Amino acid sequence: MGRLHDLYDSEGQSPWLDNLRRGWMASGELQAWLDKGVRGLTSNPSIFASAMMTTDDYDAELETLARAGTSIEDAYWELVVGDIRQALALLTPVHESSGGEDGYVSVEVSPELAHDEAATVVAARELDDRIEAPNLYIKVPATAEGVPAIRTLVGEGRSINVTLIFSLNRYRDVMEAYIAGLEAQVAAGSDDTDLSSISSVASFFISRVDVEVDRRLDEIGTDEALALRGKAAVAQGQLAYEAFLEVFSGPRWDALAAKGARYQRPLWASTSTKNPAYPDTLYVDTLIGPNTVNTLPDKTLLAFEERGTVARTVDVGFAEAHDVIDRLNELGIDLEEVAIKLESEGVASFAKAFVDVLETLTTRASEFTS
Repeated sequence: MGRLHDLYDSEGQSPWLDNLRRGWMASGELQAWLDKGVRGLTSNPSIFASAMMTTDDYDAELETLARAGTSIEDAYWELVVGDIRQALALLTPVHESSGGEDGYVSVEVSPELAHDEAATVVAARELDDRIEAPNLYIKVPATAEGVPAIRTLVGEGRSINVTLIFSLNRYRDVMEAYIAGLEAQVAAGSDDTDLSSISSVASFFISRVDVEVDRRLDEIGTDEALALRGKAAVAQGQLAYEAFLEVFSGPRWDALAAKGARYQRPLWASTSTKNPAYPDTLYVDTLIGPNTVNTLPDKTLLAFEERGTVARTVDVGFAEAHDVIDRLNELGIDLEEVAIKLESEGVASFAKAFVDVLETLTTRASEFTS
């Protein structure tokens, strides 16, 4: 069947596609990925910006919207929602056959709201209600302002993909927000409250951690420092899984599980290697384990399908992972400080992509109406 199928069937990890293009749905390419074993799909502002700025797939609809007097930002969301609805339809069979575990499509609220809790909640509600599909994830960034928004949204029974998690401390905050949201849903309901329709993943970013930590290790330049290059991201991901196992167990979680609550699965994001010296399947091979998701750009999916290693790896070396983090600390590399920097850069990158695509759509729309 292939390695992507084996990844789920043998090890319990769901491979998802971290990309979306309108042409793929019309051509059958997205369906081909599903046939190969892809079980979900993630999108973000940068993905939509690339699709809209580098293809003419959206021009016909954009022209119709522009001639009708639709604002550029409203037109952008019309285009996005159209793509998401098509993808949701294609993923529905996976969602149904997996009993609601997989088959999700993620769409992110405007990145300009990342530091506004109240506006994030309003935007997430509007987007969720507008699309209204059981296999839809609304993506909310795990900023300090985003975390309480996540609790509110889960408490309303909404399914959330929490994105831009870079630190273990923030990851624990995210898991707490999810569990507290489920508890709020129970408190607002009755004794027979069923939580099974609420789903969530926590998107823990991987490769960008190595990019920043490796840069700092290179600056230190000692043999000890250089020996740790390419190890921080995997170690932190493995310790995130250790935290997941700890949090989603015990009496508090068992009480929710008895009402149908689903794990908030760790989702490994940013898993294409940025350093060409590293194997292109590094961040897949080393983070495989049950009740996890890995969302991969198409190039990395192909690489794993061709030569990845299907074996449980995420929890075989917790002691070694702790040792890596301890050694980084001894060298003066503060991973919480790294996380703050990466979160800020991630939010800024998505916000820039959002602005860039609106500018491109403005230019194209003016050509249609001039």
